Amino acid sequence: MDAPTKPRGCTSFKVRQLSRRLSQHYDAEVSRSGLKTTQYSLLSHLARLGPSRPVDLAGELKMTPSTLSRNLQPLIAAGWIAQGAGADARSRLVQLTDSGEAKRCEALAHWKTAQQKLNALLGVERVLALHLLIDESLELLGADDQACDLD
Repeated sequence: MDAPTKPRGCTSFKVRQLSRRLSQHYDAEVSRSGLKTTQYSLLSHLARLGPSRPVDLAGELKMTPSTLSRNLQPLIAAGWIAQGAGADARSRLVQLTDSGEAKRCEALAHWKTAQQKLNALLGVERVLALHLLIDESLELLGADDQACDLD
């Protein structure tokens, strides 16, 4: 059978299908820690960044500040993230608590299991190729002034 000369189907749909399936795979493992994968990601970013203004954290995560605020609330309520005063009266900072760091470490073990299982299912070479393709695509899509060619 000849390889297609043009993409067939909707790229957005195909990427969303893959994203949903990958999310299910990681969620099945990470949920054993009591966290959703998105919550683990948030805790991990805060661990890496240190105390952060929510607007900066939202930018780092490529999400809107209102979405970040909704995602922070259960983590604050659980005591895994603390919210405090920032540099001035109008700003605030969020940071990982000791119990949040412990929860992140617990979830990390499950995330590593999910990653190892994915590497085994897809093969390390395919995972590396997927990472490269995603990184290159994100870089290309990041250029807002680039023309859109639908052919």
